[in-house]
Amino acid sequence: QSTLRSQKLSARKHAVALDISNRSMLRILHEHLHFHPYKMIVVQELSPRDFQNQITACEMLLETLPPNALVFFSDEAHFHLSGYVSKQNMCYWNGNNPRELHERPLQSGKVTVWCALSRVGVIGLYFFEEDNHAVTVNSQRYVDMIKHFFEPALEEMHLGNVWFQQDGASAHTARASMTVLRAKFVGRLISLRGDIPWAAHSPDLTPCDFYGNTSRQRFLNIAPQTCFS
Repeated sequence: QSTLRSQKLSARKHAVALDISNRSMLRILHEHLHFHPYKMIVVQELSPRDFQNQITACEMLLETLPPNALVFFSDEAHFHLSGYVSKQNMCYWNGNNPRELHERPLQSGKVTVWCALSRVGVIGLYFFEEDNHAVTVNSQRYVDMIKHFFEPALEEMHLGNVWFQQDGASAHTARASMTVLRAKFVGRLISLRGDIPWAAHSPDLTPCDFYGNTSRQRFLNIAPQTCFS
């Protein structure tokens, strides 16, 4: 009953409250109650209106897109270069504290990567950088990428008429960007202020979100440099 009333307390605090050993508390939780210490997952906050907008967008896609439509879904992802350490997953069993440290810079460098994904293949990766340094994605850089990277790649694939999807980032929906995209994908632009509107706050509707998170996790699994003090 104590555990059910206060499910967010740690096993150690439950043990103190019940005046039993921490080992006994863990045995009760695992062996008798069959509980598991699930961890909180941080996600983007969504309002009830966002969910309805996502449903509306999906219904419009199903009604508007031809059955054999070829859609390129696009998105950017940010990769931090300093490495990442999850203290929950790293431990050091020893009789003495090794005082192991992980050093990281105050301001972590990062790169911004873009790609477009469809059922026939992937176009990318494209790194937004100048003089080997990462830069912020603005409308000018986005237009340059579309003209000099994405469009030539599409022409090499000889796919004919394709649909293009993008989210509502300001660099994507700026006047210069939309002018170029409307000219290239006449009547086939899925975007905020496009031929088919793309719902705000809906990155989970595009396959790029799944593959982007998978790639990011593989990137973060690179072992960081450590030192002993």
